[in-house]
Amino acid sequence: MFDYDFFVIGAGSGGVRASRMAATYGAKVGLCEDYRVGGTCVIRGCVPKKLFVYASEYSAHFSDSKGFGWSGDEQKFDWSALIAAKDKEIDRLNGLYIQNLKNSDVEIIQARGKMLDAHTIELTSADGVRTVTADKILIATGGWPQMPAIPGIEHAISSNEAFHLETLPQKMAIVGGGYIAVEFAGIFNGMGVETHLLYRGEQILRGFDREIATKLNEEMSKKDVDVRVQTNVTEIIKTDSGLDLKLTDGSILTVDAVMFATGRVPNVKGLGLEDLGVEMKQNGAIIIDEDFKTSVENIFAVGDVTDRVQLTPVAIKEGAALTATQFNDTPTRVDYDNIPTAVFSQPSIGTVGLSEEQAAEKFGDDIKVYRSEYRSMKFTLSGRPERSLMKLITQKSTDKVIGVHMIGPDSAEIIQGIAIAMKCGATKAQFDATVAVHPSSAEEFVLMK
Repeated sequence: MFDYDFFVIGAGSGGVRASRMAATYGAKVGLCEDYRVGGTCVIRGCVPKKLFVYASEYSAHFSDSKGFGWSGDEQKFDWSALIAAKDKEIDRLNGLYIQNLKNSDVEIIQARGKMLDAHTIELTSADGVRTVTADKILIATGGWPQMPAIPGIEHAISSNEAFHLETLPQKMAIVGGGYIAVEFAGIFNGMGVETHLLYRGEQILRGFDREIATKLNEEMSKKDVDVRVQTNVTEIIKTDSGLDLKLTDGSILTVDAVMFATGRVPNVKGLGLEDLGVEMKQNGAIIIDEDFKTSVENIFAVGDVTDRVQLTPVAIKEGAALTATQFNDTPTRVDYDNIPTAVFSQPSIGTVGLSEEQAAEKFGDDIKVYRSEYRSMKFTLSGRPERSLMKLITQKSTDKVIGVHMIGPDSAEIIQGIAIAMKCGATKAQFDATVAVHPSSAEEFVLMK
């Protein structure tokens, strides 16, 4: 009856995993994408960002090395060389994703998809327009940067364009206080750019443990990042010397470039979902049930387009759970409790479970907070003033660990192991009974008293 058993619109993390798994289960699968295979994470998100973070950290590493006896000529940074190396790696990953899909017998169609009815997709490409039909359809088109409607916004960039700047700015303003904003502030600052971080709220990283967010603000300021909270841009004026940013306090900040990291919205424009009766929230987020089904029986959605948990590994798990349920007769749902996450700021942050504020709201006085603040052994000889902070939050009545947070070197690597322990329901007594790995930062989590 249909051209495909399963058709996926969007070749990001969730769409790729879902299409490959469905094909593995024996379904005939089609996948359309109007840009490159790999989605935001691989093409213009997590992967290139982490490469940029690595690149930007070398300035501090070179400085630190002098305290350990190293000396040599001053190092110079070549932005164009980094861009070329990054592009080469992204090309490699894009090709790998394509090859893996082909090996799984997924048909990849380079086209933009639009729903005409519950089973018909219009595909628009350089070769023209055609239609295909499918029994079940997955919307996995991800998110897109949200830009404010202020005068002169056409002169600003988002994180998408930040990966492709022709030259490195001398002065840069980043507007926003979320993880993308603080990560890029660290990136540009580490590359020698005069960096300003402007955020309209009271503190950066809203929703994270407040003490951890405050600590990041403090450490970023030590690195000469100009962090201004309760500050926003009201207008951007292009001049012969750069960009003049009019700020809410009445002052003007002159920079070479301004990047807005003020949130992402579901990428649903032009998909035709409204005409089909697919229920969406005001911001375009597709409403789904626990099995990723929309209000239209045969249409599903996973990943950032649902605006639930905007993390690549979550989208991958959702895609796998959906196809196991629909094509392998194995009903599977995703457990969203205690999802670990990392912020690749400088210093980096790792977190899992409840923040101190969330724990207090949920359990009242039935919580106990352990904390350890220290200077990493790595910085004792280098003289770097950076300090780490770790927090462990328990429920007193059960002794169960309900939140773990860290800011400092290797936070992402450490928090992954802690997340496994929390998933197993670990207690503070079990943390205490664990032998420490010495000398390490991770040992602090089993030594807190």
